[in-house]
Amino acid sequence: MPQPPRTASGRTSGRAGLIAASVAVGTAAVALIGAAGFTAMVARRIVTPPRRRDADIRILAVDRDPAGGEPDTITISATADTVVPGRYGLWFDDDRGYARMGDILERSGERVVRELLSVESGVLVPGLRGRISGWVHRHPRELGVPVEEVVVDTEGGPAPAWLVPAEEGTGRWVVQVHGRAAARGETIRAVPVFREAGYSSLIISYRNDPEAPPSPDGRYGLGDTEWRDVEAAVEFAVERGATEIVLMGWSMGGASVLQAAMRMAPQRQELLRGIVLESPVVDWYTTLEFQAATLRVPRAMRLGALSAISSRWGRLVTGQSAPIDLRAMDLVTRHLELVLPTLILHSDDDGFVPATASRALADARPDIVRLEAFDTARHVKLWNYDRERWEGAVRRWLSERDAIARTAQSARR
Repeated sequence: MPQPPRTASGRTSGRAGLIAASVAVGTAAVALIGAAGFTAMVARRIVTPPRRRDADIRILAVDRDPAGGEPDTITISATADTVVPGRYGLWFDDDRGYARMGDILERSGERVVRELLSVESGVLVPGLRGRISGWVHRHPRELGVPVEEVVVDTEGGPAPAWLVPAEEGTGRWVVQVHGRAAARGETIRAVPVFREAGYSSLIISYRNDPEAPPSPDGRYGLGDTEWRDVEAAVEFAVERGATEIVLMGWSMGGASVLQAAMRMAPQRQELLRGIVLESPVVDWYTTLEFQAATLRVPRAMRLGALSAISSRWGRLVTGQSAPIDLRAMDLVTRHLELVLPTLILHSDDDGFVPATASRALADARPDIVRLEAFDTARHVKLWNYDRERWEGAVRRWLSERDAIARTAQSARR
């Protein structure tokens, strides 16, 4: 008669199943650890100031006409930013060199030929890598206007700033606040139109800029802490005679000035005339979700990273001294708390900070928020794409503020 299977074979079968189960558990554990590590890396990257900027452009050719009969040209690799018309800066050779580029002269496949307006520093040769920039000036003195090097006393220490005085002492000031991983030179483009309207421009640096004092934890607050440096700049302006102040923020600087306008001392809020925002972060959830999706970060990891930077437990992986209150910086949800007239300049083709939150805020508060919506232009490069339209929008908005102020003053007499 057939004999039942030997016990040994049964033991072998059970052992194989146990091994398979162990391998599965181990693989899942490794995957879980890997996912947690990646989530922590994403969270740290959001709040950690970068040491260097990505050089995503290849310089393919530089052609100069010694006789000056034809424009000098530069041929660079085609990217979403380099194919947009306008006037731009080009940082190259690990940011040691800087050049200015003008109109697109030719585009063929993966190559773009642009007018080379000038090389301000460095040696521009084929083979180098670089990055396109909205900067067309590195220092306000390039505008041919008087500039004073000043220092704003922030809670972290002295932060350098540029003061470009108005032609006449009107008491009107604008405080310019640059974006994340940028520097104060980003905002120089706005000086001429504000100066034309009678405003002195205070162009500030803030915590964790290379030239400004670091925060105690060396981490960005995404506006949740930087607003205090904006308030310090307002204090400086008042001490120098400012009686009416406009806050202007670019990208993350937009989040900072919005928080400053809502959280600074009431006696300083009374001096604020309005807010101008260029490519601003109005809601960090929308912005960070968009950026993570663009980088194809899985949704679970995106949510984990957002939780890490906004929760106390996240300090262990991000190095933050305190969590960031992302909900408090959602101005779409808090739209009823916004009281200042606000001009938003944003492109639907921004590519970095989506314009959806700006549109939502403008729709929620049409009484005080005006959206000047662009297309084609990229992040914080609206001026570069269409300077005339950009300056016209700011000029009209400032003129309306003046008219309203004059009417109110007449009514009080």
